[in-house]
Amino acid sequence: MSKNSISDEERKSLLKLARSQISSEFDGASSNEMLELTGGVMDEKRGCFVTLHTETGALRGCIGNIEPVKKLVDGVRDNAGNSAFKDPRFPSLTKEELDRVEIEISVLSIPRELAFSDEEDLKNKLKPGVHGVILSKGWTRATFLPQVWDQLPEVEDFLSHLCQKAGMEGECWKSKSIKIEVYEAEHFSE
Repeated sequence: MSKNSISDEERKSLLKLARSQISSEFDGASSNEMLELTGGVMDEKRGCFVTLHTETGALRGCIGNIEPVKKLVDGVRDNAGNSAFKDPRFPSLTKEELDRVEIEISVLSIPRELAFSDEEDLKNKLKPGVHGVILSKGWTRATFLPQVWDQLPEVEDFLSHLCQKAGMEGECWKSKSIKIEVYEAEHFSE
């Protein structure tokens, strides 16, 4: 995902914005960090996720938008607050936890449908560690960011867990009615 690469300075600014947004929920002050984040990639509509990890590396929250529906700066701000306080898998982040979580931001390329003829073809076309994967059937949909390959390096395990995340049977990825889309992510953390 080298096109529209995010500079080190922009990365630092986005991470500062995410932490400031979460912190502002505790002290009631609005975040002023956005005022300086304009131009270039900041104003591009991009899909993005904000992920929170505990000191031990465990997931503590992750919310994002796959589609490029918001300016990157708005997406990071909104997803930071949502990952801290609205991820249904976790209780809201506490003020005491804030200094102990690490923030990671993933900026996504535009998803594209992956054409495949059968399950073997699908397994061969997926690029572990590179592709984020969106699995959908009808209105049911789930995604794993490319970083999830670190925990699930085997393609079959990755797809089975993705099916389960979507609330479907673990073998659902073998069905002809499943749609697979892929994207890449530029991710960075504090």
